[in-house]
Amino acid sequence: MPTKIETKTNELCEAILEQIQTGGIRTRIDTFQADATARGQYESLMSKGQALQEKQHGGQALEPAEIAAFETDRDALLKNPVAASFLDAQEEMHELQHRVQKHVNKTIELGRIPGAEDLESSCDGHGGCGCH
Repeated sequence: MPTKIETKTNELCEAILEQIQTGGIRTRIDTFQADATARGQYESLMSKGQALQEKQHGGQALEPAEIAAFETDRDALLKNPVAASFLDAQEEMHELQHRVQKHVNKTIELGRIPGAEDLESSCDGHGGCGCH
């Protein structure tokens, strides 16, 4: 028999799935997944970005031509409406996840359901308040 927390967690997950569906997030992700060109652009850009990051982390200087090529590819990706829509959907997913985590963390920290003022004034490491 599921615990009350498990039951409520399932209800939360159902609400999240509903938000993803009604907000069009799932549709934009599926559209991107079905578009081989957009996926290829994205994967190529991610690979180039990772290679540049590894090179820089290894102490090697990045060549201006490498940076320019990356920026050109990034601009092309952002001009692709399917890819841009996917990136927006991805950002919305991350924001949704962040809001849920912040709310749960604040509840545990305060020992009560946080109010809007608790969530607005909270220092969660993302606001640059310098308390970490």
